Amino acid sequence: MSEECTHECGSCSENCSERDMHKKPHELSNIKRVIGVVSGKGGVGKSLTTALLAVTAQRNGLRTAVMDADITGPSIPKMFGISEKASGTEMGILPVISKTGVEIMSMNVLLDNDCDPVIWRGPVIAGTVLQFWTDVIWNDVDYMFVDMPPGTGDVPLSVYQSLPLDGIVVVTTPQELVSMIVKKAVNMAEKMNIPVLGIVENMSYVKCPDCGKVIEIFGKSRADALAKELGVENVAKIPFDNALTTCSDRGLIELFEGDYFQSFFEKLEKSVGE
Repeated sequence: MSEECTHECGSCSENCSERDMHKKPHELSNIKRVIGVVSGKGGVGKSLTTALLAVTAQRNGLRTAVMDADITGPSIPKMFGISEKASGTEMGILPVISKTGVEIMSMNVLLDNDCDPVIWRGPVIAGTVLQFWTDVIWNDVDYMFVDMPPGTGDVPLSVYQSLPLDGIVVVTTPQELVSMIVKKAVNMAEKMNIPVLGIVENMSYVKCPDCGKVIEIFGKSRADALAKELGVENVAKIPFDNALTTCSDRGLIELFEGDYFQSFFEKLEKSVGE
């Protein structure tokens, strides 16, 4: 890497793939595995997937944490029913702890009012996300799930470069347009040498409450074909589920019923390894 490196990799001709550019977490933090949850576009259920993964891991006896890297559109605290604000000591910032013990850091646990907008430019937002990694004292965490903003901009780039990601999961919906955008997210990860652990298809189907018939509202699922095309696994399909939506809206995501992510989590454990 050049001594005059500006970390703007998009216009750089240097080959830094062999160098460790990762930022060190807070000296009191202990984080074993870091998984990014990404999407090519907004509104596909990335935050829901992040929350379900964290809760599923917690139910499997592992200590989990969620870093809400969607600075301008944070939703993780509401899903977990968190209204209190983060605190700190001379040593650093302390994450908020959910009812079942999930450690959470989000912009909305720092703002005075949850509805206050964050009107910042990209580099400032990316810098804040890195502070969530370097300045927050994360306790003994087996799995940290990073809920990233959609797209391939400043924040995903900063996370890919600076955090020691064990891999990412990509969230999509059945529409063909979304599938095209998913490929951008997957291609970005491959260029950054980040493993793609699998694809999650949200809003995949709905079950008729009377007869149990599966109805694919957005047309036939494309998850299996897309996963095969990209050479990754289609590890979960999340249906339209009013009970799940209610849990999210009421801050009770830790009480959701269902095994949407149990097999996914088992595959994740196998993929990441000890």
